[in-house]
Amino acid sequence: MLNRLLSNDYPRSKVLAVILVAILIGLAFAPFLFPGVKALSVAAKVLIFVVLVASFDLLLGYTGIVSFAHTMFFGIGAYGIAVATTRLGPTWTALGVGIGGALLLSLLLSLAVGLFSLRVRAIFFAMITLAVAAAFQTLASQLSDITGGEDGLTFKVPEFLSPSFEPFEEPFLGVAIDGRLICYYLLFVTAVALVLALLRIVNSPFGRVLQAIRENEFRAEAIGYRVVVYRTTSSVLSALFATLAGCMLALWLRYNGPDTSLSFEIMMDCLLIVVIGGMGTIYGSAIGAVLFLVAQSYLQDLLRLGSEAATGLPWLSALLSPDRWLLWLGVLFVLSVYYFPTGVVGRLRAAAARKAG
Repeated sequence: MLNRLLSNDYPRSKVLAVILVAILIGLAFAPFLFPGVKALSVAAKVLIFVVLVASFDLLLGYTGIVSFAHTMFFGIGAYGIAVATTRLGPTWTALGVGIGGALLLSLLLSLAVGLFSLRVRAIFFAMITLAVAAAFQTLASQLSDITGGEDGLTFKVPEFLSPSFEPFEEPFLGVAIDGRLICYYLLFVTAVALVLALLRIVNSPFGRVLQAIRENEFRAEAIGYRVVVYRTTSSVLSALFATLAGCMLALWLRYNGPDTSLSFEIMMDCLLIVVIGGMGTIYGSAIGAVLFLVAQSYLQDLLRLGSEAATGLPWLSALLSPDRWLLWLGVLFVLSVYYFPTGVVGRLRAAAARKAG
């Protein structure tokens, strides 16, 4: 059973296995282990980014394609939910229409970008995707009648997923059971299912061909594989998974705007998380997302405590000011790349292989 779920892609490191199980248990019981609105929001964001980053890793880590249009598909998913529920009301039908419409649009756009751009050199493809993403973000900002423009769209979700829905009067283990909690667990089940699906894809014969193309495109083509077809298919699959991650974001926030799902900052976060976790490892998306988002969310709080504790040393207190959290986040990233050049997953697997050898 476990073989099928993990598609025979085991962590191959006891430490890595323990970390992954801890992350899974932590996310599964996050509402009870880490009570509070902020902690639940961070856990939900981790679930969303695990799917988004894993889908990006399918493109970058497994196929060797650098694309800056990934957040465009993320935004399409979020806008699909937002526009559909705004026009059709907070119903399950609206959610279905939004998800279906977003997936269809992402399919067509990714197919067009793939077919027209993947024949060019890698750097030119990256520039083309950057231009397409920028154009889509501008378009989303200007079509205010549909997208709400710069202000975005605030919408309602079905009552079953709304915070006002409280099926039980008494809390369970100190936590109130409401629509917000149900929505979190919907995201949790969806994220686990999508990550397992991605594991199945990358460990299938199709995934092996993608890795062969990444290692040597000319050799793969000489063997007889149609490289453009495989790279385009990878691009489409990656876009569809990113679209579903965008749907998850909109469902959780009940709001979407250009800066929420289409900003270039999200694209940079994806790149950082892939590098931290380890490229070409779906497991790396989970570890990288947890490390990066927890640091991003709580680094200011830690710096505030450090700054207050160092009041006797003005220079140290100023250095630990919460306003300098981006500086320290950058330092942490540089250290992680220096000590984990192949990412956390790559380093742990290499250590396990040396130990076994």
